[in-house]
Amino acid sequence: MSENGTAARYADLGLEAGTPEIESVGPIAFGPDGILFVADNASASIFALGFGPAGPRPDSLAYDIEDLDDRLASRLGCSREDVSIRDIAVCPLTGEVYMSVMRGNGSAAIPVIARVGADGVVVDVPLEGVPFARTAIEDAPDLGDERIDVQVLPDDSAAGEQIETGSGVTLRIAREGLRTVTVTDLDYVDGALLVAGASNEEFSSTLRRIPFPFNGAAQSNSLEIFHVSHGKYETASPIRTFVPYDGDGSILASYTCTPIVHFSLDEMEPATHVMGSTVAELGSMNSPTDMVAYRRDGEEYLLVATARLPLVRIACADIDGQEALTEPDEPVGVPREELDHADVVRMTNLDDGSVVMLQQNGAGAVSLRSYECAAL
Repeated sequence: MSENGTAARYADLGLEAGTPEIESVGPIAFGPDGILFVADNASASIFALGFGPAGPRPDSLAYDIEDLDDRLASRLGCSREDVSIRDIAVCPLTGEVYMSVMRGNGSAAIPVIARVGADGVVVDVPLEGVPFARTAIEDAPDLGDERIDVQVLPDDSAAGEQIETGSGVTLRIAREGLRTVTVTDLDYVDGALLVAGASNEEFSSTLRRIPFPFNGAAQSNSLEIFHVSHGKYETASPIRTFVPYDGDGSILASYTCTPIVHFSLDEMEPATHVMGSTVAELGSMNSPTDMVAYRRDGEEYLLVATARLPLVRIACADIDGQEALTEPDEPVGVPREELDHADVVRMTNLDDGSVVMLQQNGAGAVSLRSYECAAL
């Protein structure tokens, strides 16, 4: 598509050139025409960013980049400790990996969108004069909402606080105000953004469907699950990560402490309360960090990365045959297998045949590597 054609297409999708006032960056995902969706929990918004015509995607593409955090820090003019990669997404037009990054800490942190190619060259993406559109999340928790969500972090994380549980296990956890988890994950499916997170309602766990272009009303559903580790039904903790499933007619989602839950999108009526079907429990005292689905030898599989377990693989055929879990026993549900890929904190599909993973070792160093699905 030519530059003029791209501009016209962006205009048709409601994007206008300007400088988006992004206050924070978190989950990201690509949509049509290489548009990047960026969640900004500080302003309770989602931005659609168009970065213009792209070069051709290489016929073959693989990543093996060591010390990505050092490269980011050098590019941004800060120390490695001041770089926090919040999410990654692959541009379908170029195969480049885009990253949402917070530079600095606390209220002084600055949001950055960066990208890296297979050659390891890191570029921060200018946001001045970029075509963009914004939609506000109307049911976001207020800034003064005193409710707290708790996430389990990797044992060697520098963030959060260390606690000792009643059973004598030492954990590192982060306590987050509900506003900071307004959006925990998002994906573009069939003309709409699926947006998981928290709302200002009493039953705060929420799944939103926001039409794109941003010219229609969003649909929200409050969610309820049976949490096997906790032995009870819950409506407060938000989905941490999810993947579209079953021809995009449903999603598989994971929560802290670490159930995997199936929700049927086709059965969700607007503004209703929805019960999910818990199909697996990976164990307590843990949080999921990312999920991807992929195909190998004609079969579909789910990969789940967590803060305190090795990478887990689940056959989707087992999920389809699993009855809902409603008893407080763990680990239960579908069979699962632990893989050798260590320290995975983010994942996304690079293409139909490979997955790219952001891995952070115990010393804090971050690498970006792709793996062929045939080997997963």
